Amino acid sequence: MAVFRIERFSPLPAAEAWRRVTDWERHAERVPLTAISVAGGPPTRVGTVFTARTGVGPLAFDDPMEVVRWTPPAGGRAGICLLEKRGSVVLGRASIDVLPTHSGSHVVWVEELRVRLVPGWGDPLLASAGRRLFGGVLDELLDLA
Repeated sequence: MAVFRIERFSPLPAAEAWRRVTDWERHAERVPLTAISVAGGPPTRVGTVFTARTGVGPLAFDDPMEVVRWTPPAGGRAGICLLEKRGSVVLGRASIDVLPTHSGSHVVWVEELRVRLVPGWGDPLLASAGRRLFGGVLDELLDLA
């Protein structure tokens, strides 16, 4: 399983950082060849399912995810969103934590992925690519780029 962790500090208040990093459709604006659809539309809550479709034509695949924990930051408490990836190609989980700080917020994104047909020796490469790709997504969403 490929595992990666990304951390960013932002001057944005925790509630605004949370709003941005959990705006699933905006993620697609930063991930090449990807479109995201949210079943039932916003607002997000436990049970929300969204699908990232990545690729072109017959070389595309779906990456469906379900929100299994949804606790927005409030009253100085950290927010946490847990996602389960339930596709036929990509499996695993992701957590996005948004912690309030004295100067804004601290965002921690941890992802555990298994991609079918990618052997275990490819996990370090997959983790490195994920760290780079989603690090860029976080930078853009938080206006750090």
